[in-house]
Amino acid sequence: MNNRDTRGAAGNAGEPKHSASRRRFMKTVGMSSITAATSGAGIAQAFADEGDAPTPTTADAPAAGKQRVSLTINGQMKQIDVAPNVILLDAIRDELQLTGTKKGCDHGQCGACNVHINGTVVNSCLSLAVMHDGDEITTVEGLSKDGELHPIQQAFLDEDAYQCGYCTAGQMMTATYVLGSSHIGDSDDAVREAMSGNICRCGAYKNILSAVQSTRGKV
Repeated sequence: MNNRDTRGAAGNAGEPKHSASRRRFMKTVGMSSITAATSGAGIAQAFADEGDAPTPTTADAPAAGKQRVSLTINGQMKQIDVAPNVILLDAIRDELQLTGTKKGCDHGQCGACNVHINGTVVNSCLSLAVMHDGDEITTVEGLSKDGELHPIQQAFLDEDAYQCGYCTAGQMMTATYVLGSSHIGDSDDAVREAMSGNICRCGAYKNILSAVQSTRGKV
């Protein structure tokens, strides 16, 4: 009874002093959640242009606890300063602002984070950034050239090979590797096996396979 009276009194006399700050906090959290939910979804984000990541000058020494790494990413030389435990996926997304590469399971089991490193498809969530000093890396943003979609990107559109779009970047990176690899057969079963590490929770596998096979001879 006393509790009800206290709440009623507070309502009549005005809200507690912390309510305004709490409302501001909740509003900030809500807006942040909306931004996070919408900024990376859909195939449009997978085709996003490269971001302009800050590049440290060679005259500046890395901050304490960080190591300078030089990468050729999508044909451009970049230098970033990262802690030894930063994974390549986080360096690509946070330091280089190339957010087409997605963070999925963080255990190398879904393929959403796949990129090409020196021509080989790799789970970027399982590799430390400092291990790739001097390497050549291609992300999904690097597939298109001069504003023209890569044939596999166009095929994903034509074959409706995506739904939520979250896995699409990784699917396309694996697909381009499969199409360029002479040791992987061209049968449907061979493609399914080669791409089995890429999970599509929406279940668009049939259309993904059609996109891959329709791209043969175009890359």
